[in-house]
Amino acid sequence: MIYEPFDVVVVPFPFTDSSKAKRRPALVLSQATDFGNIIEHTILAMITSQKNESWPLDVVIRNKKSSGLAAPSVVRMKLFTLDNRFILRKIGQLSKADQTQVKQSLLKIFDYLN
Repeated sequence: MIYEPFDVVVVPFPFTDSSKAKRRPALVLSQATDFGNIIEHTILAMITSQKNESWPLDVVIRNKKSSGLAAPSVVRMKLFTLDNRFILRKIGQLSKADQTQVKQSLLKIFDYLN
């Protein structure tokens, strides 16, 4: 399966204190053509509905319907790379407005690249 930037997917997230994993949403950040198709891995950002203390650059997902998420959620800039075989399914895609907010957060993190 090919995943595109801003697709919302479901992946198994391991707990840090055990070998068990839960299914959690994540946001695709990498492009399939320049990265994913070559090595069959995808760069993702965590999506959480937890109301814990927020992180800098968290992005509130305003359009829950297009994202396919069941609960109010935020994109957390906790980035990771995952083998595509572990991506369980696509559930939605961020709206254009939410994509813009994520791009702004990523530009702040990687502004040294400009």
